[in-house]
Amino acid sequence: MPYPKNMNKNNSNMNEEQAKAKARKPKPGFLSRFFTSSQNLFSTMTRKPFLKQTLATLFLVFILYAIFNAFFYPTDSSAAFDATTFPSVLLAAGNSNSLPVKVFLYDLPRRFTYGVIHHHAMARGSRANLDDVASLKYPGHQHMAEWYLFSDLSRPASKRAGSPVVRVADPDEADLFFVPFFSSLSLIVNPSGLDKPVYSDEENQEALVEWLEEQEYWKRSKGRDHVIVASDPNAMYRVIDRVKNCVLLVSDFGRLRLDQGSLVKDVVVPYSHRIRTYDGDVGVDKRNTLLFFMGNRYRKEGGKIRDILFQILENEEDVIIKHGAQSRESRRAASQGMHTSKFCLHPAGDTPSACRLFDAIVSLCIPVIVSDNIELPFEDTIDYKKIAIFVETASAIKTGHLVSKLRAVTPDRILKYQKELKSVKRYFEYDDPDGTVNEIWRQVSRKLPLIKLMISREKRMFGKGAECACICRNETAIRTL
Repeated sequence: MPYPKNMNKNNSNMNEEQAKAKARKPKPGFLSRFFTSSQNLFSTMTRKPFLKQTLATLFLVFILYAIFNAFFYPTDSSAAFDATTFPSVLLAAGNSNSLPVKVFLYDLPRRFTYGVIHHHAMARGSRANLDDVASLKYPGHQHMAEWYLFSDLSRPASKRAGSPVVRVADPDEADLFFVPFFSSLSLIVNPSGLDKPVYSDEENQEALVEWLEEQEYWKRSKGRDHVIVASDPNAMYRVIDRVKNCVLLVSDFGRLRLDQGSLVKDVVVPYSHRIRTYDGDVGVDKRNTLLFFMGNRYRKEGGKIRDILFQILENEEDVIIKHGAQSRESRRAASQGMHTSKFCLHPAGDTPSACRLFDAIVSLCIPVIVSDNIELPFEDTIDYKKIAIFVETASAIKTGHLVSKLRAVTPDRILKYQKELKSVKRYFEYDDPDGTVNEIWRQVSRKLPLIKLMISREKRMFGKGAECACICRNETAIRTL
């Protein structure tokens, strides 16, 4: 068959045009090529046995899932590894790079500071001279935060290196104002059973607030940027409504109404532990007692559970539970008991918290907390589930429940609890250079943005709107946090 003369030429032109058209055609993207391949694979699989089709389908689903996550949910694998491989009892650490908050220490009339110490000593037969401050020693008791914070701010700046706050001499430079009234000591100046008290805590509370309300900086903020220690649950009870705008340092909220105190504006601080700190290492060999408690058996309100627990536990083998009031001999016996026990019971007292929790922590004795409404200090920093066992009250009063639960804890688990306790013990040591005092100041410092917000807000508000129910009563969006 004859061929046209120009056939090769035509073919050549055609090939050039096809090449140009192919060059102009955009290349399919990755997803297009992937889905085309998938369609071809599926069409091929329709001719294969059912098992092969199923395997191919699962493979495609896996590939699609991997692509979807890679594009829409990228992750930092190193961060994920760190978080799961190295879990810690410490939830957060202080930001050492942030600037210290500036605190002004009020120079209160002496009646509110050393005058309280003087009256306490006089009521117990001392003849200490009020004018000789060096001779006045603050007495030891379970609510000593007020003394340690005052002493810390009174030290030279050279001895306060690393503190989250810095003391300033000019109140105009201050972010916060510390009011060093010894409110908890003031409550116990008069010995119990005294016929004619020589000191009035209520009068001192009233006089303090009258003095504060005359101060320029109190008037400027209505007290919102002022810090007052009220760690005894009954401290400042007479005037609490007049100082409720302040940042209150409390042991719990057991005696405060919802409009007087809250975790939003206030700071929960530890009791001062009253027993000797355990200096030994972790271990179970020298801790032969399963559970230990020594304290008042009969308490009011939530503390009524103590009597029930006494009845349930007092006849249990390797359990020591006995009544004991505050005294030097009782503290010595409590130290011995906690240092030789695996677990230490912490039932509610007149309020949800009590000093025995903190005695247990510094003893490396695992706290067993039976107090449903307890608030704990520094809970944004410490994971208490790693250092304590929490038992609901309704379960704890069932015969045999508590002891059975504790006997089931293995020696290895006990050692792990002890190691975690040891790692956080400094947060409950007021004498530690980077212990309780620094952590309290760190917690107070974190309130500053909210304080500034509230002060600015009140400048534009009228009437009851300025009271801001959202802070104290949680009646706005804060409820959803």
